[in-house]
Amino acid sequence: MTGNWDASLTVTAPVLRCYAGLTRDANPIHLDESFARGTIMGGIIAHGTLSAALLWQALRADGRAGAGPEDFAGASLTIRFRQPVRIGDTVRGEAVPDPDAPGRFAVRVVRQNGETVIDGALTLSTDMTGPSR
Repeated sequence: MTGNWDASLTVTAPVLRCYAGLTRDANPIHLDESFARGTIMGGIIAHGTLSAALLWQALRADGRAGAGPEDFAGASLTIRFRQPVRIGDTVRGEAVPDPDAPGRFAVRVVRQNGETVIDGALTLSTDMTGPSR
């Protein structure tokens, strides 16, 4: 899948600390290397919602007017986390419109080497696939 619309982020320790503060999710799997190394993950992993947020950003990245909160009200997102995201990874969220279903998108988040870390589908309550409003 090549995203028609995309958004990206390089994951760093400061990004994870900032995100932990914003979300009040200070789980040590995201912040404490010695703790995280002793888990099944084998080291620090990024918050899943940090990567998933790139999907929403991808929908806004097309630059059209609109795409405000009203466009996302009633949206449905179904995703599966496939791989952990680690410090140093650059991840990109992609949203590709479904030509047969207006307002529906195939979505995924991929890391710099092309591995899919999240995939799924997103359906908006409004159609963002048509001409600019």
